[in-house]
Amino acid sequence: MKINPSQEVYDLYDKYAHGFMDRRSFLCKLSTYAVGGLTVAALTDSLMPKYANAQEVAQDDSRITSQRITYPSPNGAGIMEGLYVRPTDSDGKLAGIVVIHENRGLNPYIEDVARRAALGGYQVLAPDALYPLGGYPGNDDDGRTMQRKRNRAEMFEDFVAAVDYLQNRDDSTGKVGCVGFCYGGSVSNKLATRVPDLAAAVPFYGSAPALEDVPNIKAPLLLNFAGLDKRVNASWPAYESALKENGKDYVAHIYDGVNHGFHNYSTSRYAAPEAKLAWQRTMAFFKQHLS
Repeated sequence: MKINPSQEVYDLYDKYAHGFMDRRSFLCKLSTYAVGGLTVAALTDSLMPKYANAQEVAQDDSRITSQRITYPSPNGAGIMEGLYVRPTDSDGKLAGIVVIHENRGLNPYIEDVARRAALGGYQVLAPDALYPLGGYPGNDDDGRTMQRKRNRAEMFEDFVAAVDYLQNRDDSTGKVGCVGFCYGGSVSNKLATRVPDLAAAVPFYGSAPALEDVPNIKAPLLLNFAGLDKRVNASWPAYESALKENGKDYVAHIYDGVNHGFHNYSTSRYAAPEAKLAWQRTMAFFKQHLS
């Protein structure tokens, strides 16, 4: 039976997924919506990612080459690991994209996003912030718990180091952008304030950086918001005002009627038309600024 959760259920899950509610409280409140023969277990299952059903680019796709690599992060974990992907038929120098995961580590969805980005003709690095703790554990619930154990400042430095790594590879053009989702969206915003030679940043439903840091932004921004995402969208008006006041190069799209996480095609929050349009815009934006 296909279950279509109500908006109240999606809002409840958003609070749980972002650490504003523990699992016991989440399941207790969720039981309120388990009516008419619908069980809490079935309702919970409808919200959880189905990674096996959401792979758009296979791991063994002949068009790309991918491998796990380590890279230095002297101000973060010391050594970091990530998934590195590049087009198979590329021999020359390539621009780069850092793909930044949500608040649960490098899960299969983000790995798939990295492969999709590489098909655009880029070398791509998707770091796993959980590497110092043993890596993504195979499920998002444990991944969220693990990621909360890391020092946030050091974890951010691991993504700064990822940009630096791609910029300085011998096979790099030196132009590197970033795209991130949820937690990764907030990191993408913050990277734009921190890395002066970042070539482009594309946050998906990411919270705003410190407004006093907005004058430091040099990279053009493409910001993607979910219309129903009240939590993240609350920070946007002040952020947009700061961008305007400081003459920054940005484009923002708010996709009406969709939830936080609408690009994640492994969950029931996925909104296909909006997700596809947002990704088309993302790749066009990178082509404009990384070429």
